[in-house]
Amino acid sequence: MKIKLGMQPMTLAQAAAYCGGELYDFTGCAGVEFSYICTDSREADQNTMFVAIRGERVDGHDYIGQVIEAGCRCILCEYVPQDICAKHVGAVVVEQSVAAFCQLAKSYRIEKFGDRDPMRTIAVTGSVGKTTTKEMVASVLRQELNLYAAQGNFNSEIGMPMSLMSAGAHHRAAVLEMGMSARGEISRMSRTARPSVAMITNVGSSHLEYLGTRENIAAAKLEVADGLRTGGYLLLNADEPLLAGQKSHGRHTIYIGIDHPAADCRAEHIRYTDDGCTVFDIRYGEHVWPDVCVPALGRHMVMAAMYAAVTGKIFGLSEKSIRAGILEYRGMPMRQQIDKAGGVTLLCDCYNASPESVRAALQALSNMPVKGRRIAVLGDMLELGTQTNELHRATGVHAAGVIDVLVTVGELGAHMAQGALESGCEVYAYTGADAKEQAAKKLCALLGEGDALLIKASRGVRLEEVYNAVKQQLSE
Repeated sequence: MKIKLGMQPMTLAQAAAYCGGELYDFTGCAGVEFSYICTDSREADQNTMFVAIRGERVDGHDYIGQVIEAGCRCILCEYVPQDICAKHVGAVVVEQSVAAFCQLAKSYRIEKFGDRDPMRTIAVTGSVGKTTTKEMVASVLRQELNLYAAQGNFNSEIGMPMSLMSAGAHHRAAVLEMGMSARGEISRMSRTARPSVAMITNVGSSHLEYLGTRENIAAAKLEVADGLRTGGYLLLNADEPLLAGQKSHGRHTIYIGIDHPAADCRAEHIRYTDDGCTVFDIRYGEHVWPDVCVPALGRHMVMAAMYAAVTGKIFGLSEKSIRAGILEYRGMPMRQQIDKAGGVTLLCDCYNASPESVRAALQALSNMPVKGRRIAVLGDMLELGTQTNELHRATGVHAAGVIDVLVTVGELGAHMAQGALESGCEVYAYTGADAKEQAAKKLCALLGEGDALLIKASRGVRLEEVYNAVKQQLSE
């Protein structure tokens, strides 16, 4: 991961001051400037500061010698490397690289602008739909604002600060995504970004393995308000009971929903078109915007559009611009990507999966106007902890109620198959090393003109391999 600093270059001495680290400079590198920052040793050079991070599988400190040989002269690390004394290189030594890097990113902008920073930040978190909502908000705001939005999935304690430092002095807003796997991570990111608007899309089952309960997950997500500026806005899902009644002192709380009658902003009269769009009305206070159109299917897309609409209103955009931004939204690869091949509609949603996101994808499939059958290929959902088997089986039961045929891949997918089979669905389950290959062959035999196919699983399953094989076969 490598980024270019969006404003002025930084010196090693400035980096030490920004993050509160100790400067080790034996050869006069304190004033050396760098314009790039990287965490991958293969991307280090003389104009880049290398940040050494201890990961679960790789320790960046093991590669410090390699980056020095590549010409890197500025290093952020947790201990003084032995190589530093003999080479023209300096280091900022900190107690914990990730936490120090967050502080570095925060101070980088504060040094230049203080509280008069012309760029307002929007923090997006939630168990499901973070990236979709981030992209929808960005599509709306860029209608009238010079906007910074990171490309890709820069939502970690390293990726999010990198996004913040990539923004230039000319940007007037930045949309930042915040993910997590433990308590405290989102709090640190929020305090780094100091958002004017913070939002939680939902509270799901992802990370039950690490946090144990949905209540703990909700508490972790609510950390997004920890850095919210005074007078800022906290946007919450009104349909999620775990987010009910949340207030933030000195800030505005706005609830957004579909089912909850007391939501401040609510979607009404949701309907679906033959060309794959979702149309609905927005009721916000006393105002009603009829026939808002999202170029995608599903209630979860409606929620993303409403978060974007409310953010647009907070930033003073016109209704015309907000509608245009929602209509111009385009999904990212492997996230509700719709294709057609051989008369079959293909819905590729392989980026990641949780029980909530699978249900949302199944609902999108059920909303598709098709002449044939609705078929889903579902694979293992990861990081669900002790409830893993139960949640997979329940997902299979749910799938049986909305589709015609279920194909599962993986050992956990077999629990989905069992739940669907007991509920009367036509099911084909594949496990083992050749599971994806066998599933693709079965699908090619099953699919006919007018059918619609959904493919979804956790990222680690790489179910896009099935999607690509089926699409290629249908296109021949």
